[in-house]
Amino acid sequence: MIMRYDYLTHSPIVFQKLTGLHRVEFDALVQDLLPRFMAAADARLSRPDRQRALGGGRTPDLDGRDQLRLTVVWLRQYPTHEVLGYLFGVSDSTVSRIIGRVLPLLEQAGRDTMRLPDPGRKRRRSLDELLKDTPELAVIVDSFEQKIQRPKAKAERDGWYSHKKATHTLKSQIAVDEDTGQIVAVSASVTGRTHDLTLLQQSGLLERLPDGVGCLGDAAFQGIADLHPLGRCPRKKPRSQPRPDADVAYNRAFSQRRIVVENTIKRLRHYQAVTQTDRQHRQQHTARVCAVAGLVNRHLTHPIPHPIPHPIPHRIAA
Repeated sequence: MIMRYDYLTHSPIVFQKLTGLHRVEFDALVQDLLPRFMAAADARLSRPDRQRALGGGRTPDLDGRDQLRLTVVWLRQYPTHEVLGYLFGVSDSTVSRIIGRVLPLLEQAGRDTMRLPDPGRKRRRSLDELLKDTPELAVIVDSFEQKIQRPKAKAERDGWYSHKKATHTLKSQIAVDEDTGQIVAVSASVTGRTHDLTLLQQSGLLERLPDGVGCLGDAAFQGIADLHPLGRCPRKKPRSQPRPDADVAYNRAFSQRRIVVENTIKRLRHYQAVTQTDRQHRQQHTARVCAVAGLVNRHLTHPIPHPIPHPIPHRIAA
């Protein structure tokens, strides 16, 4: 009960820590999603195979706003359904039903916020002279992995093992707008064993890039230039030779350009549903990543300025 909206509005800091959104950001999310929520509820209650008359059955314990917030809290904190149900005053089975209904809405809302850069817009900063051979306008691509419970079948187990993380993982790829840091594309989640360049090919991102927009990746994307004329990655060290000083300077400038994707992934990984060990048996992982990406994009689009503290007056001597 203490997690419901009317109670938490009296504690804005706790509200923000639990959801990752300020109250005004959450209210905007509710305003956008509530019509979809009500339309989905009407479609579910008026389905042809429903046996109860319209209006029959139990009255929901939580209204649409609290159901949306329950799902956002689950994405941010990733508690068990029993704990979340206790805090909201509902059963764990009710929590499961709510998440199952709201998560697809958040996933679609997240995809709606993803827009590839417009090649016609002007850049807001100039490029380093070292990067003159890289595209002026580009998306930055990278991937992250989430640990999963080890599959029981050995044949299946080997396919999920990531040698990089030395455990069984799910891998997701995101692409961000270099200027804004907003997530513009999310790939389908794959096994942790999948190579980053292979995942980039499977995602179809390069085929969807507008003309004049390039794609920048880290050292794991060696060979991206062969897949796209405007694909770039750091320069590889020559075999059995020291790395040239020019390559060192180039790679440093390149890293400074693509740091934006690392910052965005950090924001995304604050949501524990895509960070802690997966408890959903690898189900709906892509939906979770897209839902979280939409929440991150909302925060980046409409940042809430931190209040400026009032200066402490100097003590006046008597």
